[in-house]
Amino acid sequence: MARPKVTVVGAGQVGATTAFLMLQKGLADVVLVDVAEGLPQGKALDMMHARSIEHFAPVVSGTNDYADTAGSEVVVVTAGLPRKPGMTREDLLAANAAIVRSVIPAAVEASPEAIVVCVTNPLDVMTQLAWQVSGLPCARIFGMGGVLDSARFAFAIAEETGASIDTIDALVVGAHGEAMVPLPRLSTVGGVPLTELLPEDRVEALVDRTVNGGAEVVALLKTGSAFYAPAASIAAMLEAILGDTGAVLPSCVRLEGHYGIDDVYLSVPAALGSVGVLDIPELPLDATELAAVRDSAASVAEAVASAGI
Repeated sequence: MARPKVTVVGAGQVGATTAFLMLQKGLADVVLVDVAEGLPQGKALDMMHARSIEHFAPVVSGTNDYADTAGSEVVVVTAGLPRKPGMTREDLLAANAAIVRSVIPAAVEASPEAIVVCVTNPLDVMTQLAWQVSGLPCARIFGMGGVLDSARFAFAIAEETGASIDTIDALVVGAHGEAMVPLPRLSTVGGVPLTELLPEDRVEALVDRTVNGGAEVVALLKTGSAFYAPAASIAAMLEAILGDTGAVLPSCVRLEGHYGIDDVYLSVPAALGSVGVLDIPELPLDATELAAVRDSAASVAEAVASAGI
């Protein structure tokens, strides 16, 4: 039985780490594509040198030509400039919009039946742009954001409580950025809601650390931004897609009336499978939570409008 083929656009830290995780998990054969001559080829060769040590079956190749990506089941778009210290995701908008406008049509032309997972920041705006220039139905083009934000929330909760990470179920929705919406009431430790476990000021501190989780990594690294956790988040989504599991993961999907929000890409729990987004089950949000999600959606819509998308 032939293995699925996944293209990763961008052979930087996020793209290359995603590719290597896919190989180790045996998810798919991988094609790394990048405009930099030699970069994807060199990283692919390095990974293949690890094959006899890690004993993975899939293969990875590197290329500068989208023709080599033809027939991919999934295209993961990581290409773009990373955040630098002091830079917001919104600062990246103009430069990365140009990249998305270039790579999405090329990737879709080579693999017109593919599902596209957008990772380029600012995530929600770039996913909206990717959908518009792709010509694909919205169920087949969505972004990675909520999985990563929820993982950062889970880490903050584990550090605060000392609980095993396996007992923590954390949930963050909304924009992937400063307007994200962590949901403490719907996040649990051993089944107990966070709001019942900790005093309000500690919950607020955890929410604040989660919102600033990416910036915290950027400030420490001083050059570049996070890539291990983003790559793991992408791999989790790919496992659901390629395995056709229907797993519900917070994903940046197009809302069409969900939560009273229209025509905006935003992270909310979504069931993912081999045809893309299978369903968007709505959370039982209270009035305050719903208002926060709608405010987050409004901030994305404003950014989209200001960018002329």
